[in-house]
Amino acid sequence: MAKLLEKVNSPADLKKFRLRQLEKLTEELREVIVKTVAETGGHLAPNLGVIELTVALHYVFDSPKDKIVWDVGHQAYAHKLLTGRRDKFHTLRQYGGIAGFPKRSESPHDIVDVGHSSTSISAALGLVTAQDFLKQEGKVVVVIGDGSMTAGLAFEGLNNAGHLKKDLIVILNDNEMSISPNVGALSSFLSRKLTGPVARRLKRELESFVSHLPGGEHLVTAIRKSEDAIKCLLTPGMLFEALGFRYVGPIPGHNLETLIDTLRNVKNLEGPTLVHVLTKKGKGYRPAEEEPEKFHGLGPFDIKTGKPKTSKNKPPSYTSVFSKTMVRLGEMEPRLVAITAAMPSGTGLKAFSERFPERFFDVGIAEQHAVTFAAGLALGGMIPVCAIYSTFLQRAFDQIIHDVALTNLHVVFAIDRAGIVGEDGPTHQGQFDLTYLRLIPNMIVMAPKDENELQHMLYTAVKCQGPVAVRYPRGAGEGASLDWELKEIPIGKGEIFREGEDILLVAIGNMVYPALKAADLLAKEGLSATVINARFVKPLDEDLITEWALRTGRVVTIEENTLLGGFGSAVLELFQQKGLRFPVKRIGLPDKFIEHGAPALLREKYGLTPEKIAEEVKDWLLHQERPDIRVLTA
Repeated sequence: MAKLLEKVNSPADLKKFRLRQLEKLTEELREVIVKTVAETGGHLAPNLGVIELTVALHYVFDSPKDKIVWDVGHQAYAHKLLTGRRDKFHTLRQYGGIAGFPKRSESPHDIVDVGHSSTSISAALGLVTAQDFLKQEGKVVVVIGDGSMTAGLAFEGLNNAGHLKKDLIVILNDNEMSISPNVGALSSFLSRKLTGPVARRLKRELESFVSHLPGGEHLVTAIRKSEDAIKCLLTPGMLFEALGFRYVGPIPGHNLETLIDTLRNVKNLEGPTLVHVLTKKGKGYRPAEEEPEKFHGLGPFDIKTGKPKTSKNKPPSYTSVFSKTMVRLGEMEPRLVAITAAMPSGTGLKAFSERFPERFFDVGIAEQHAVTFAAGLALGGMIPVCAIYSTFLQRAFDQIIHDVALTNLHVVFAIDRAGIVGEDGPTHQGQFDLTYLRLIPNMIVMAPKDENELQHMLYTAVKCQGPVAVRYPRGAGEGASLDWELKEIPIGKGEIFREGEDILLVAIGNMVYPALKAADLLAKEGLSATVINARFVKPLDEDLITEWALRTGRVVTIEENTLLGGFGSAVLELFQQKGLRFPVKRIGLPDKFIEHGAPALLREKYGLTPEKIAEEVKDWLLHQERPDIRVLTA
C-alpha cells in the first residue's frame, strides 16, 4: 500500500483524508524529516514539534489563497513536504536544492522570504491590510514560536494589529511554557466552546437582545468582561487580550482533532485572534526530545544514536576557542560579563554561563536590547562582551551607533559566523559586517587569521577602550597551536607573512591562509608576492600597507565580505587620501545575496580558494604593466 505522503502533491490533497489517515501522515512526515536532516543537517527539533499543527493548518485553510506566514521559517519542513516539494526534499539545504527556510521563488505557498525571527506579525499585518484595500479574499495566518515572542518587533506588530482590528490569526507555538494538564485541558475545552459557531451566534443574539433593554450598553460590557475574566483566570491570555486580540488556548499541539476543530472555529472569527498552541520540541524522536537545544540546528547525524557525523581529526572550531578564552578572561577580569541573544550554545557561551552564572545574560531573541543593555553595563563600569552572529547583529545597527559608539563605550562585539556560513543561505550569510561596522566612528574592527590569533584579539578587545568588534568565521580553525599566555596585539598593526617583489596581497581574517597558499602557487609561475595579514579593518595599518604597496607597485585585497564598502574599499580610500595611484584588484563577495550551499563549494564559486585567488591574480597581472614608482605619488 502506497504511503499517504506520496499522495500529497498539494494541500488540497489533505482534505480527502480522514482523521486517522492524517494521524498516520504525521508519522510519515516525522520519518522523512528525521531521515533527511540526518543526511543534510538542518533544524530538526523545531520541525518535529509542529508537524500536527502544520497538517491541521493545511487541512483547514486553503493555501495559497489563505496565506500562511512562518516566523523564522526553520519550522517549515513539513510545510514544504505538503506543498509540492516532496520529491526534492532530499536536496534540503544543498547547493541548487530547496532552501531550509521559506523562499518565494520555490513555491507560491511560501509567502515571505524569511530567516530572522519576529518579523511575521508585521509582515502578515501588511498583507491583510493590502488585501482589504484591494478587496481580495483569503485569510492570513501567522505561525510564530515562543522564542520569537521575546523580540520587541513581535510586540510592535501585535500592538498595531490590535489597533487596526484586522482579521489576522496568530498561532503562538509554545514549546516551553509549563501548564498543568488540568488547567490546559479545561482551557482548551473553554476555548473550543467559546469560539464555536453556536456559542458565537448565541453571544451575538444575547448582546443584541440586551442592548435594547434599559441600561443595555452596560449589560453588554459586563457580559464581555465576564467572558474575558473567565479566560484570564484560567489561561495566560491577559496580555494578548490587552493588546486587542481575542485569545484562544492553550490548545494541545499534538492532538489533531482538537487543532482542526479549533482552527475551523477561529477561521470564521472577525478581528485579530491569537491561538496559543502547546507543543513539544523534537516530538517523536527521543534524542531531540531529550536535548531540544542540541537538535535545534545541527549537521548530519546518526539516527540510531543521535551523535553527529563529524571528522575526528578536525581542528577546534573558532567558537570553541572563543568559549574557552571567555572563561579564562572571566577568571582574569571580575568586571567581565557576557551577553547573548538566545544563543548560549551556538555562540559558545554555555561554559561561561556555568562558570560565572551571575555574569551571564541571555536576553532572548532581542539583539537591539542586548546591545543597549551592554551599553548600560559599560556605563556602570562593567566590560560587556556581546556574542551575536554576524547576520543577527545587523538587527542592532542603530543601537551600536546610537547607544555604544556615540558615547565611545567599551563594549566588545564577538561576531561569530562571519563571512560565508553555508547551508542556511542568504538570510544567514555573514557577508556585510565589515562594511556596516567600518563606517561607525570610534569602532575598532579586527579579524583573526586563525584560532590562536582569535584568543589574543579577544584579550586585546577586553584590555582596550571604546567599542571593538572581533569577527570570526563558522567552523573549524586552521589547526594553529594555541599559546598559553595571552598577548595584546597593538591596535591597528598588521603583520608580514611573506615578502615578495612583484605584487602585494593584503588579506583579512580567514582569507590570510588562502592568500599565503595562493602566493605559493604564484611562485610556481615565477611571480613573487608579499602577503600581509592586515588584522585590522579599522584602523588600518596605513604605514605597513603603504610601504609594501610602494615596493611592489600592484595591490590585491582579499576578504570574505561584500566588496561594497568592505576591507578592499578601506585600502582604496587609504591610497586616495594619500594621493597614491596604484593598480588595485579587490577579491571578495559580489553585490548579491549568497545562496545556500556548502561553504567550500561557495568559496570555490566566488573565487575565495587559493587556486581561484592565484588564477585571478595571474590573469589580472597579464593586463597590468608594473607602474613607475616615481609616478605613483605624483
